[in-house]
Amino acid sequence: MASLDNPTARADIVNRLKRAEGQLRGVQRMVEGGESCVKVAQQLSAVRKALDSTYVHMTVCLVQQEVEAHLGGGDQTQAKLAPLMAEMERLIGRIT
Repeated sequence: MASLDNPTARADIVNRLKRAEGQLRGVQRMVEGGESCVKVAQQLSAVRKALDSTYVHMTVCLVQQEVEAHLGGGDQTQAKLAPLMAEMERLIGRIT
């Protein structure tokens, strides 16, 4: 995950948020339409997972930005950090 200064990283986060927003609107329609609690709960679980995943990406982005700021940034620093950030994202994702 790169800094949100990176257009690709920013687009990824925005797309994740838009997907979650669409899912949440769907849940609202389900509640208004009187769907069963089980179906609504399943969709809420999907929304929660989407937001949790986005939160993990943002946390990794924050850590990467802070480490790069302290180490001076640059392509070489990013290349060295990439495996660590991927592992961190995987581990945090398991917790959430």
